[in-house]
Amino acid sequence: MHETSRLNGEVALVTGASRGIGAAIAARLGAEGARVIGTATTAEGAARIGEALAANGGRGAVLDVASQSSIDMLIADIEAREGSVGILCNNAGITRDTLLLRMKQDDWDAVMQTNLASVYRLSKAVLRGMMKARRGRIISIASVVGLIGNAGQANYAAAKAGMIGFSKSLAREVGSRAITVNVVAPGFIDTDMTRALGEEQRAALGAQIPLGRLGEPADVAAAVAFLASPEASYITGETLHVNGGMHMA
Repeated sequence: MHETSRLNGEVALVTGASRGIGAAIAARLGAEGARVIGTATTAEGAARIGEALAANGGRGAVLDVASQSSIDMLIADIEAREGSVGILCNNAGITRDTLLLRMKQDDWDAVMQTNLASVYRLSKAVLRGMMKARRGRIISIASVVGLIGNAGQANYAAAKAGMIGFSKSLAREVGSRAITVNVVAPGFIDTDMTRALGEEQRAALGAQIPLGRLGEPADVAAAVAFLASPEASYITGETLHVNGGMHMA
Protein backbone atom coordinates (compact mmCIF):
# COMPACT_ATOMS: atom_id res chain seq x y z
CA MET A 1 0.00 0.00 0.00
CA HIS A 2 1.17 3.51 -0.78
CA GLU A 3 0.97 6.29 1.79
CA THR A 4 -2.03 8.02 0.21
CA SER A 5 -1.59 11.29 2.09
CA ARG A 6 2.12 11.88 1.54
CA LEU A 7 1.59 14.35 -1.32
CA ASN A 8 -1.85 15.71 -0.38
CA GLY A 9 -2.42 19.24 -1.60
CA GLU A 10 0.49 19.14 -4.07
CA VAL A 11 0.06 20.03 -7.74
CA ALA A 12 2.28 17.82 -9.91
CA LEU A 13 3.13 18.20 -13.61
CA VAL A 14 4.44 15.06 -15.36
CA THR A 15 5.49 15.34 -19.02
CA GLY A 16 5.32 12.40 -21.39
CA ALA A 17 2.73 10.64 -19.23
CA SER A 18 0.73 8.68 -21.80
CA ARG A 19 2.58 5.36 -21.41
CA GLY A 20 5.47 3.49 -19.87
CA ILE A 21 7.52 5.24 -17.19
CA GLY A 22 5.61 8.53 -17.44
CA ALA A 23 2.23 6.85 -16.97
CA ALA A 24 3.55 4.94 -13.95
CA ILE A 25 4.96 8.15 -12.38
CA ALA A 26 1.71 10.05 -12.91
CA ALA A 27 -0.34 7.20 -11.43
CA ARG A 28 1.94 6.86 -8.38
CA LEU A 29 1.96 10.58 -7.58
CA GLY A 30 -1.83 10.63 -7.91
CA ALA A 31 -2.16 7.59 -5.64
CA GLU A 32 -0.11 9.44 -3.01
CA GLY A 33 -2.49 12.40 -3.02
CA ALA A 34 -1.11 14.84 -5.59
CA ARG A 35 -3.33 16.49 -8.21
CA VAL A 36 -1.49 15.37 -11.33
CA ILE A 37 -1.53 17.00 -14.74
CA GLY A 38 -0.01 14.52 -17.18
CA THR A 39 0.96 15.64 -20.68
CA ALA A 40 1.01 14.06 -24.11
CA THR A 41 1.73 15.46 -27.57
CA THR A 42 -1.75 14.60 -28.93
CA ALA A 43 -5.34 15.12 -27.80
CA GLU A 44 -5.87 11.35 -27.91
CA GLY A 45 -2.92 10.78 -25.60
CA ALA A 46 -4.12 13.50 -23.23
CA ALA A 47 -7.60 11.93 -23.13
CA ARG A 48 -6.08 8.54 -22.19
CA ILE A 49 -4.09 10.17 -19.41
CA GLY A 50 -7.22 11.95 -18.16
CA GLU A 51 -9.09 8.64 -17.92
CA ALA A 52 -6.21 7.05 -16.00
CA LEU A 53 -5.87 9.96 -13.54
CA ALA A 54 -9.51 10.94 -13.07
CA ALA A 55 -10.04 8.77 -9.97
CA ASN A 56 -7.46 10.84 -8.07
CA GLY A 57 -8.55 14.23 -9.41
CA GLY A 58 -5.90 14.47 -12.09
CA ARG A 59 -6.20 15.31 -15.77
CA GLY A 60 -4.44 15.08 -19.11
CA ALA A 61 -3.19 18.00 -21.19
CA VAL A 62 -1.63 18.50 -24.60
CA LEU A 63 1.93 19.86 -24.51
CA ASP A 64 4.77 20.30 -26.98
CA VAL A 65 7.79 20.43 -24.67
CA ALA A 66 9.90 21.88 -27.49
CA SER A 67 7.63 24.95 -27.75
CA GLN A 68 7.91 27.83 -25.30
CA SER A 69 4.43 29.13 -26.18
CA SER A 70 2.90 25.68 -25.57
CA ILE A 71 4.60 25.54 -22.16
CA ASP A 72 3.50 29.09 -21.27
CA MET A 73 -0.12 28.31 -22.15
CA LEU A 74 -0.17 25.12 -20.08
CA ILE A 75 1.46 26.70 -16.99
CA ALA A 76 -1.03 29.60 -17.14
CA ASP A 77 -3.91 27.09 -17.41
CA ILE A 78 -2.64 25.04 -14.44
CA GLU A 79 -2.14 28.13 -12.30
CA ALA A 80 -5.68 29.27 -13.09
CA ARG A 81 -7.27 25.87 -12.39
CA GLU A 82 -5.10 24.06 -9.83
CA GLY A 83 -2.62 26.64 -8.55
CA SER A 84 1.17 26.74 -8.77
CA VAL A 85 3.07 23.60 -9.71
CA GLY A 86 4.86 22.22 -6.63
CA ILE A 87 6.25 19.08 -8.26
CA LEU A 88 7.66 18.99 -11.80
CA CYS A 89 8.71 15.69 -13.34
CA ASN A 90 10.53 16.13 -16.66
CA ASN A 91 9.98 12.77 -18.33
CA ALA A 92 9.17 13.53 -21.99
CA GLY A 93 11.82 12.24 -24.36
CA ILE A 94 12.48 10.87 -27.84
CA THR A 95 15.21 8.86 -29.53
CA ARG A 96 16.72 9.34 -32.99
CA ASP A 97 19.30 6.58 -32.86
CA THR A 98 22.03 6.26 -35.47
CA LEU A 99 25.83 6.24 -35.60
CA LEU A 100 27.36 9.72 -35.51
CA LEU A 101 28.70 9.46 -39.08
CA ARG A 102 25.12 9.01 -40.29
CA MET A 103 23.46 11.37 -37.81
CA LYS A 104 21.70 14.29 -39.47
CA GLN A 105 21.60 17.73 -37.87
CA ASP A 106 17.84 17.26 -37.44
CA ASP A 107 18.43 14.05 -35.46
CA TRP A 108 20.70 15.95 -33.09
CA ASP A 109 18.51 19.05 -32.79
CA ALA A 110 15.24 17.18 -32.24
CA VAL A 111 16.67 15.13 -29.36
CA MET A 112 18.33 18.18 -27.77
CA GLN A 113 15.14 20.25 -27.96
CA THR A 114 12.81 17.55 -26.64
CA ASN A 115 15.08 15.88 -24.09
CA LEU A 116 17.26 18.71 -22.75
CA ALA A 117 16.05 22.19 -23.75
CA SER A 118 12.59 21.20 -22.46
CA VAL A 119 14.07 20.69 -18.99
CA TYR A 120 15.40 24.25 -19.07
CA ARG A 121 12.09 25.66 -20.34
CA LEU A 122 9.81 23.80 -17.95
CA SER A 123 12.02 24.24 -14.89
CA LYS A 124 12.19 27.98 -15.53
CA ALA A 125 8.42 28.14 -16.11
CA VAL A 126 7.53 26.62 -12.72
CA LEU A 127 10.30 28.27 -10.74
CA ARG A 128 8.58 31.60 -10.05
CA GLY A 129 5.70 29.85 -8.26
CA MET A 130 8.08 27.62 -6.31
CA MET A 131 10.26 30.56 -5.25
CA LYS A 132 7.18 32.41 -4.01
CA ALA A 133 5.98 29.33 -2.08
CA ARG A 134 9.52 28.74 -0.78
CA ARG A 135 9.31 25.04 -1.59
CA GLY A 136 9.23 22.74 -4.59
CA ARG A 137 10.49 19.59 -6.27
CA ILE A 138 12.01 19.32 -9.74
CA ILE A 139 12.78 15.74 -10.80
CA SER A 140 14.13 14.88 -14.24
CA ILE A 141 14.27 11.41 -15.79
CA ALA A 142 17.68 10.78 -17.34
CA SER A 143 19.11 7.36 -18.30
CA VAL A 144 21.97 5.02 -17.55
CA VAL A 145 23.03 5.79 -21.13
CA GLY A 146 23.87 9.35 -20.03
CA LEU A 147 26.48 7.89 -17.66
CA ILE A 148 27.98 4.99 -19.62
CA GLY A 149 27.25 5.96 -23.25
CA ASN A 150 25.83 3.74 -25.96
CA ALA A 151 26.88 3.33 -29.59
CA GLY A 152 24.32 4.94 -31.87
CA GLN A 153 22.97 7.22 -29.13
CA ALA A 154 25.44 10.12 -28.98
CA ASN A 155 22.58 12.64 -29.15
CA TYR A 156 20.44 10.88 -26.52
CA ALA A 157 23.40 10.26 -24.18
CA ALA A 158 24.55 13.88 -24.46
CA ALA A 159 21.06 15.17 -23.64
CA LYS A 160 20.69 12.86 -20.63
CA ALA A 161 24.17 13.72 -19.32
CA GLY A 162 23.38 17.41 -19.80
CA MET A 163 20.26 16.98 -17.69
CA ILE A 164 22.44 15.88 -14.76
CA GLY A 165 24.78 18.88 -15.00
CA PHE A 166 21.82 21.25 -15.36
CA SER A 167 20.13 19.79 -12.27
CA LYS A 168 23.25 20.09 -10.10
CA SER A 169 23.66 23.74 -11.09
CA LEU A 170 20.00 24.60 -10.54
CA ALA A 171 20.04 22.80 -7.18
CA ARG A 172 22.76 25.20 -6.02
CA GLU A 173 20.77 28.22 -7.24
CA VAL A 174 17.44 27.44 -5.56
CA GLY A 175 18.35 25.41 -2.48
CA SER A 176 17.99 28.43 -0.18
CA ARG A 177 14.26 28.49 -1.08
CA ALA A 178 13.78 24.84 -0.04
CA ILE A 179 13.43 23.76 -3.67
CA THR A 180 15.17 20.47 -4.44
CA VAL A 181 16.37 19.46 -7.90
CA ASN A 182 17.21 15.82 -8.54
CA VAL A 183 17.54 13.24 -11.30
CA VAL A 184 16.38 9.64 -11.59
CA ALA A 185 18.46 7.61 -14.06
CA PRO A 186 16.70 4.38 -15.06
CA GLY A 187 18.51 1.43 -16.55
CA PHE A 188 16.72 -0.94 -18.91
CA ILE A 189 13.02 -0.86 -18.03
CA ASP A 190 10.34 -3.22 -19.34
CA THR A 191 8.43 -0.82 -21.63
CA ASP A 192 7.12 -0.84 -25.22
CA MET A 193 10.61 0.17 -26.37
CA THR A 194 12.41 -2.79 -24.78
CA ARG A 195 9.58 -5.21 -25.62
CA ALA A 196 10.29 -4.49 -29.28
CA LEU A 197 13.70 -6.12 -28.84
CA GLY A 198 14.17 -9.79 -29.71
CA GLU A 199 14.37 -12.44 -26.98
CA GLU A 200 18.11 -12.79 -27.58
CA GLN A 201 18.70 -9.05 -27.08
CA ARG A 202 16.56 -9.00 -23.95
CA ALA A 203 18.48 -11.99 -22.55
CA ALA A 204 21.79 -10.23 -23.31
CA LEU A 205 20.55 -7.13 -21.47
CA GLY A 206 19.49 -9.24 -18.48
CA ALA A 207 22.96 -10.78 -18.32
CA GLN A 208 24.49 -7.31 -17.73
CA ILE A 209 22.23 -6.63 -14.74
CA PRO A 210 23.25 -8.09 -11.34
CA LEU A 211 19.60 -8.35 -10.28
CA GLY A 212 19.03 -10.47 -13.39
CA ARG A 213 15.93 -8.73 -14.76
CA LEU A 214 14.72 -5.61 -16.50
CA GLY A 215 13.18 -3.00 -14.24
CA GLU A 216 9.50 -2.17 -14.10
CA PRO A 217 8.06 1.32 -14.66
CA ALA A 218 6.81 1.11 -11.06
CA ASP A 219 10.45 0.89 -9.86
CA VAL A 220 11.16 4.29 -11.41
CA ALA A 221 7.85 5.74 -10.19
CA ALA A 222 8.69 4.72 -6.61
CA ALA A 223 12.01 6.61 -6.81
CA VAL A 224 10.26 9.73 -8.15
CA ALA A 225 7.57 9.54 -5.45
CA PHE A 226 10.27 9.39 -2.77
CA LEU A 227 12.16 12.40 -4.17
CA ALA A 228 8.86 14.32 -4.42
CA SER A 229 7.97 13.57 -0.80
CA PRO A 230 8.74 15.46 2.43
CA GLU A 231 11.09 12.60 3.40
CA ALA A 232 13.50 13.72 0.65
CA SER A 233 13.66 17.35 1.77
CA TYR A 234 17.42 17.13 2.50
CA ILE A 235 18.37 15.53 -0.84
CA THR A 236 19.25 17.82 -3.74
CA GLY A 237 21.58 17.81 -6.73
CA GLU A 238 21.62 14.01 -6.68
CA THR A 239 21.15 11.31 -9.29
CA LEU A 240 19.27 8.24 -8.08
CA HIS A 241 20.25 5.23 -10.18
CA VAL A 242 17.46 2.72 -10.76
CA ASN A 243 19.22 0.13 -12.88
CA GLY A 244 19.42 -3.19 -10.99
CA GLY A 245 23.16 -2.70 -10.46
CA MET A 246 23.97 -2.47 -14.19
CA HIS A 247 26.00 0.69 -13.49
CA MET A 248 27.16 1.54 -9.99
CA ALA A 249 28.08 5.20 -9.84
